[in-house]
Amino acid sequence: MSLIALRILALLALILLVWNPASSRVLPSGDEPIVLVDASLSMSGGPWRAALDSARARARGGGRRGAVVWRFGTHVSMFDTTPPADGGTRLAPALEAAASRAGEVIVLTDGAVDDVAKIPPDLLRRPRVIVTPRPTFWDAYVASVEGARHLTRTDTVRLRVTVGAAGTRDTGHGKRETSIAVSVGNRRLVSQRVSLPDSGTISTELTFPVSRIPFPGWAVLEVRLDGIRDAEPRDDSREFVVDVSQEPAAVILASPPDWESRFLAKALSDVARVPVKMFVETERGRWRDAATLAPVAHPDLNRAASAARLVVVIGDPERTQSLTASVHASRLVWQTNGQSGDWYVEPPLSSPLTAALSGVLWDSLPPATAVAVPTRDTTNAMVALTARLVRRGPARPIVMLAHRNGGGAREATVTAAGLWRWAFRGGAAEQTYRTLVAGLVDWLLGEQGAGSRERAVPETFEVPNGLPVVWQWLSSDEPRPLVVTLKTASAIRVDTLRFDAARRAELLLPPGIYQYALSGGSERGVVAVEEYSDEWRPRAPTIGPQPGEATARLASVGLRDRWWLFVIAIAALATEWALRRRQGLP
Repeated sequence: MSLIALRILALLALILLVWNPASSRVLPSGDEPIVLVDASLSMSGGPWRAALDSARARARGGGRRGAVVWRFGTHVSMFDTTPPADGGTRLAPALEAAASRAGEVIVLTDGAVDDVAKIPPDLLRRPRVIVTPRPTFWDAYVASVEGARHLTRTDTVRLRVTVGAAGTRDTGHGKRETSIAVSVGNRRLVSQRVSLPDSGTISTELTFPVSRIPFPGWAVLEVRLDGIRDAEPRDDSREFVVDVSQEPAAVILASPPDWESRFLAKALSDVARVPVKMFVETERGRWRDAATLAPVAHPDLNRAASAARLVVVIGDPERTQSLTASVHASRLVWQTNGQSGDWYVEPPLSSPLTAALSGVLWDSLPPATAVAVPTRDTTNAMVALTARLVRRGPARPIVMLAHRNGGGAREATVTAAGLWRWAFRGGAAEQTYRTLVAGLVDWLLGEQGAGSRERAVPETFEVPNGLPVVWQWLSSDEPRPLVVTLKTASAIRVDTLRFDAARRAELLLPPGIYQYALSGGSERGVVAVEEYSDEWRPRAPTIGPQPGEATARLASVGLRDRWWLFVIAIAALATEWALRRRQGLP
């Protein structure tokens, strides 16, 4: 009878282990709390020391289980005592990670959190928030610098500089009048007086000839508030990277100018990463510089077109034929005076652009507004894209690729107008427009080393302190790790860019000016990591102290997590086997 009982007990234990029913118990709120410490740059100094003392005290526990301490800023990481270095304060990822654990959640911060508006209310109510505010102070800062990045020696630099002031101003901080100075290295290029507002920002424009920059190639302009006395000098300057060349690599002749030429010029400058010069025919026979509207003589137009690597003719090609007849460079002819209607672009045929445009959802794109009959001989041209009027009738070619002058220079012909609406819509449509322009430039300048052939480039050339330099993979093949060499005035650093599923790679660098080079290719350039950060500026707290909600919760424990059930099953089977052997049973 005892053998049967042991067998039944073992079988019941095994059945329970296979079934694995769960039981629940209440975990107290004080059981191993989670402490989230703000590690952004705004916590430097007194707030960081106070947060460290509080985190250490809770980690020791005081008779209870010690706290788990995490850092948060631009990302979430395990706690350490190194000074705060993150250039942003994003609390949402830390709260989402802490939500999966039982116990109290404590947030130690100065209150200046960037993403409070994006945190779900129920998640935001849970933590206990302890705010250690920064001391009040008055601060003047340079908020942003904008301007053309690719320039020639004959251009004029136009920088739109936004400056501002914030915080409590004391009488000892000097006058509201100051000056904005632009310099490269130790050489001052221009300065301009400006009156700071009591609070908020104002914008002003600084202009100076490119010839003041002492050397061609990449240069880093420092834009600084000069002669200002405030409590935080680290946000008094910004940097702006420019590329200076002797002649424009691409010249656009727009006759007549329209939205198509405007969007094409911007996309061409962005994707090709070369100096672009646009001239517009505002009246019959009268040409002007598109940037300054200054009149341009025909000999100057001929000289610019002859020196360029790529000439773009947009509008009516017949009106510019006299200017481009002797041009031997690669040429893009974009004809916009065609038959009006809704012309829907169809998937690409087999051509050099097929791979780059393979993932486009063509039905989601706005139709072209007109398609023209090519004015040039396209008998031997390769058709890359076609369009149909209201999706009916025969397909008409709108993008054609051909060789001219006996197979030397290349020429691409686009006969569709209204494609600028792809860029205007934004999102995937804008990326399709940029991809099309990049593919055309890549093919046209393929034998001359076009900038668009770069495998990876930085998304921005200037990065605030505490934020990573983000690199974007541009090549049509699958991303792969790339070794990057970063050279400063005093050191050389070698690192590896590892791209994720979004074809992006991040690299966190200390402040400085870096000349980069990617291994196995010709990619070269400059990135500047600024001393500036939004975290340095005085900001009103976006989150205040709060007690938090009770966080005691049910914890589910399965029978497989209870060790004694395994002991019962093994003991019952072992005892039954021993008894059967003693009785001589099999």
